Amino acid sequence: MSEGSLPLSALQHWLFCPRQCALIHVERLWEENRLTAEGRVLHERADAGVPESRDGMRVLRSVQIASVRLGVHGVADVVEMRGSQPFPVEYKRGRPKAHRADEVQLCAQAICLEEMTGQDVPAGALFYGARRRRQAVAFDADLRALTARVAAEARAAAAAGELPAPVYDPGRCESCSLNDLCRPRAPRGGARDWMARRLARAGVPE
Repeated sequence: MSEGSLPLSALQHWLFCPRQCALIHVERLWEENRLTAEGRVLHERADAGVPESRDGMRVLRSVQIASVRLGVHGVADVVEMRGSQPFPVEYKRGRPKAHRADEVQLCAQAICLEEMTGQDVPAGALFYGARRRRQAVAFDADLRALTARVAAEARAAAAAGELPAPVYDPGRCESCSLNDLCRPRAPRGGARDWMARRLARAGVPE
């Protein structure tokens, strides 16, 4: 793992909400709610078990992956080896989303696998728990370019240690487990709010 490498999940967080990404990956804050708990259980089920062979392919679980070019690392839930060609499958709770955050996270996994195996990875799949079926994802030039841009932006923000200002969006904010920590509708106190959170996390009274 190279210095400054980010978890793969940071790309999904950044594209969903840059402030959420910074709270998790810069300030190291986390709160769980029902939605994140359901997602964690789904991932644990997908990651459980040993490698197996079925339908002429090898199924690998909890595969450690990394990309020097993107500066990311993490774990692929499932990688199906179809001959010598990897096919990543990422498990998500809920349903497909209007934004491309899940696709970017999966595409980053594909780029990791390409660097590690030397094989092209043209496609993968997202498995959504609410629908109980896969959604195919093609890793075309547009998605790869978006993935590279998001990785670069997230790494730069993490290196700078900056906390983006909140932008209240009911569709995102009300379901976010960090809503109480982020307080997107509260009056902004600027640097004082940021420092207060830092001190609270370190156990230092104001």
